[in-house]
Amino acid sequence: MNTRNKTKTIHVGRVAIGGQTKVVIQSMTNTLTEDVTKTVQQIKDLSILGADLVRVAIPHQKALAALPEIVEKSAVPLVADIHFDYKLAIGAIEAGVAKLRINPGNIGS
Repeated sequence: MNTRNKTKTIHVGRVAIGGQTKVVIQSMTNTLTEDVTKTVQQIKDLSILGADLVRVAIPHQKALAALPEIVEKSAVPLVADIHFDYKLAIGAIEAGVAKLRINPGNIGS
């Protein structure tokens, strides 16, 4: 029989993760984030299929510019996937994402 490790519960938007909560399903869009219509539709589809959180790539300013509208229209809390530029992370927070995923191996000095 498997036992769960004791962990602290955190909240990503309205979704609780860790502790004694249920396993959280997360997926990622594969649309161009700057295409708001397609990205929001894919988030909706993923939510219908059971995703509790959805990750969106923010690789550049065009994607960041679309993010506030995507956050507003999203059915689930969003995680911004950030690479290369810490300023995109700051902008994603300002846009209202619930969580950041930063790859420390490629964020420059």
